[in-house]
Amino acid sequence: MSEIRIEPVLEAVEVHFEGTRIVNTTRAVRLLEASYPPRIYIPRDDVDMAHLERTSHQTHCPFKGTASYYTVHVGDSEVANAAWTYEEPIPEVAAIREHLCFDDAKGIQITVAPA
Repeated sequence: MSEIRIEPVLEAVEVHFEGTRIVNTTRAVRLLEASYPPRIYIPRDDVDMAHLERTSHQTHCPFKGTASYYTVHVGDSEVANAAWTYEEPIPEVAAIREHLCFDDAKGIQITVAPA
């Protein structure tokens, strides 16, 4: 298995798209994997799911499992496959089950600040 670490994010995390806050949580975790940038995974219960719509897109990672994707939308603006989740992650990364990760390269703003 690749070297993956999952650690709690001790700060508050907010996610905005088009000026609308869709996440406000103090329960996020940070996934650190090899040479990839750190990714923040947010409990699904802390996401305003009214702004997400499931797509048919999926990818597979041998170290995490199969990812399912969501389009993020606010009003008339949307970005396809901008959030993903591992609904059945492999046991070594079970801590990201029922969590979502947002792609900040697609116009999603992720803010981490003191809680």
